[in-house]
Amino acid sequence: MAWVYLGIAGLLEIVWAFSMKQSEGFTRLTPSVVTIVAMIASFALLSISMKSLPLGTAYTVWTGIGAVGAFLVGVAVLGESISPMRVLAALMIVGGLVLMKLSTR
Repeated sequence: MAWVYLGIAGLLEIVWAFSMKQSEGFTRLTPSVVTIVAMIASFALLSISMKSLPLGTAYTVWTGIGAVGAFLVGVAVLGESISPMRVLAALMIVGGLVLMKLSTR
């Protein structure tokens, strides 16, 4: 279950990063509330997953899901630029996440 909690925590990190962008510096109420709620839920699930997963693995996977997910949302939803170098960087992060998963019991 720890990996499921960690995956959901990572997805919530994408939600709070996107909603933080939408909050325009916490000047818009609804995206600001979504940011705070998603942040709290993400941290809570991360902490639960850390009961059985190593710190380095859990934190790396959590931030990696958030980083790659935020990159994808930025490109797909916000129209941010995409380049071969950015795609390569995202693929390298995903490769690191796979290695972290494979190296942990």
